[in-house]
Amino acid sequence: MPAQPPPLAVPSSSSSAPALGPQAPAKAAAVLLVTGFVLLSLNTRVVFGQLGPLAPVAGFGTGSLTLLALLPPLCMGLFAPLAATVRRRFGEERGLFGASVLLLAGAVLRVLGLPGLFIGTVLVGIATAVVNVLIPVFVRSRFAPRRAGVMTGVHALSMGTGSALVAASMVPVWEASGHSWRTAVALAIVPAALAAVGIAPQLRYVGGETGPEPVRVRVLGGSGKGLAWSLIGYFGLQTLLFCTTLAWLPAILVDAGVGEATAGTMQSLFILGVAAGGFLTPVLAAARTDQRPHLIAVLLVCGLGYAGLLVAPATLPALWALVLGTGLGGGQAVVGVLYVKRGRDRDHVAALSTVAQTGGYLIAAAGPVTASVLHAATGTWAAPPLLVFLGVLLLSGVASLRAGRG
Repeated sequence: MPAQPPPLAVPSSSSSAPALGPQAPAKAAAVLLVTGFVLLSLNTRVVFGQLGPLAPVAGFGTGSLTLLALLPPLCMGLFAPLAATVRRRFGEERGLFGASVLLLAGAVLRVLGLPGLFIGTVLVGIATAVVNVLIPVFVRSRFAPRRAGVMTGVHALSMGTGSALVAASMVPVWEASGHSWRTAVALAIVPAALAAVGIAPQLRYVGGETGPEPVRVRVLGGSGKGLAWSLIGYFGLQTLLFCTTLAWLPAILVDAGVGEATAGTMQSLFILGVAAGGFLTPVLAAARTDQRPHLIAVLLVCGLGYAGLLVAPATLPALWALVLGTGLGGGQAVVGVLYVKRGRDRDHVAALSTVAQTGGYLIAAAGPVTASVLHAATGTWAAPPLLVFLGVLLLSGVASLRAGRG
């Protein structure tokens, strides 16, 4: 029989345990659980923030950069349904560990020249698709309900912090290594290895429920149809903006007259903003039944950031990067609260997460390509592309209203 989760998780239904047993093993299990969760979260977005800072200096072609920006959301959308099968057969803990190992393999492959960069990015995208779907279920099943918002925020904060640290190191490592992008990209191997090691102790705990029913039946049928489409629309459009900004922010700033090294630093500030917004928004949103005020606040903060890039990009680039990161980070993270709040049970949370991320990431995959086409057609990153971003932002707000309603 699999071991039951530690006391930090959802309490066991057994009443035979002594009321005053030793506390040390329980505390150790809780520390391992939180440590593994944080290490896994630190690694989840590291790879996707690496190429933005290198884009202006490393000599990648526009076509290669566009494809490398397209692959992650495309893979995360196409392979999100795989997470349901993984969970049903192996449970959340083993699924997360297996995904961590696959992500580590992808990080290693990315160092082996341009073909390895593409193949490794695909593997990382597949692994991240599984992690993205399983994390809300893991939070629902292994942490007390009152901690759901905090742990969702910790996940987003850790994602942003890990990605920001690595992104900030890209250009300095590239310069110190004699302009070797492979050496810079190899930095992702370290957090990937730590994530696999950190989540490994959770392999002894296996969820006791069977996997989710087919997503079509649980989510897209009957009264759940409006909720599902609202989640898909909101998450897809928000993620489209996030992936596009992550891929092209340094290029937007360089086009506006900001130095290449400074543009890379602004990318790191953007990701730090993502971490801050990703932590605060779910913590605040989880305390309420109705999340629409928080979704509107995210919309306004993102709008301020894009407006700043449009009107005065070279005047206050650090401010716009931080503001935009805070808004988009909050928009990415609050959807985890929506899954947990709207889900009736673990299976329903998994189903909502799967369907929203399948449709959402496929929508998001169009973002980097569309932005590249707009830039090529107009010769600028200013008015046409950024105005389109503002229009997409408004659509995401409209799409969110059903999912945000308590």
